[in-house]
Amino acid sequence: MAVAAEQTTQSLPTYADVEAAAKRLAGFAVETPLIENPELNARVRGRVLIKAETLQRTGSFKFRGAFNRISQIPESERARGVLAYSSGNHAQGVAAACGLLDIPATIIMPADAPQAKLDNTRAYGAKVVTYDRYREAREDMAAALLRESGATLVRPYDDPGIIAGQGTCGMELARQAEAQAAKLDVALICCGGGGLSAGCALALDALSPETAVYAVEPDDFDDTGRSLRSGIRESNAGEARSICDALVAPSPGELTFAINRRLLAGGLTVSDDEVRFAMAYAFRRLKLVVEPGGAVCLAALLAGKLTARDKTIALTFSGGNVDPARMAEALAAYPDPR
Repeated sequence: MAVAAEQTTQSLPTYADVEAAAKRLAGFAVETPLIENPELNARVRGRVLIKAETLQRTGSFKFRGAFNRISQIPESERARGVLAYSSGNHAQGVAAACGLLDIPATIIMPADAPQAKLDNTRAYGAKVVTYDRYREAREDMAAALLRESGATLVRPYDDPGIIAGQGTCGMELARQAEAQAAKLDVALICCGGGGLSAGCALALDALSPETAVYAVEPDDFDDTGRSLRSGIRESNAGEARSICDALVAPSPGELTFAINRRLLAGGLTVSDDEVRFAMAYAFRRLKLVVEPGGAVCLAALLAGKLTARDKTIALTFSGGNVDPARMAEALAAYPDPR
């Protein structure tokens, strides 16, 4: 299904906004490492550099955008609080950022979100309101709560401040690759609503313009890939399901797609089984814990969705907030992922 074509009325963020976000995040966000593993290089016959946002504050890249956006709320408006909706990683990022800035936070989350994400969001100090993601509209719930509180809505991806903050991941990646004498041929970016891919594309276009940037999505949630091909924003089927709970946005954002359609080279998709294999491979062979949505780029690489032979490829591991049962499921399915 396609979303009607539109021209955005909001200003799109630029690389200058990413640079400004990096200054705001200094001392708060972690500069996560860019990891190389000889066994993985040998397996794909190329050079692979992993941007481990699993080691970011709150366990995912989402803290970057949340803190950048929330830190710009005027002092006069902060007492009314922040409202956000999220399946989990944006929720944790917002809750942590609000805690650091002493701003009340209310987060609307799916009742079936991973328990670890629900628990962590509450532990960071936010009030959590749950809903049925298949029967209730979180936007309608948010509108009602906003009328009552006058809080500032912090969207999960379709916001210039969020996109610019996520772009600091791509800025770090490009600079770290250069420090490691790596000329990036390709960058694979995990993609739900498109905030990380848009932000990283802005940064890589400025710092490594020869790098081809691809969004990676779960099967049946390939709205960005389909949108890139059609030229208009496509929606996912309401009955679609995936274990990649962090990447199940209904359609690309208006702002994110305006950037991604200009800067991305294309989109790749992976199945849930390919994701489980990647999770098991990362755990057993790379010694990294990666949640399903965070493992899609590794899944695409291991499944041969593009050739890595004689190339240098960067991957994002966008998050590591996975319930033990979900990780156990992947490890049981692939006890020796060689």
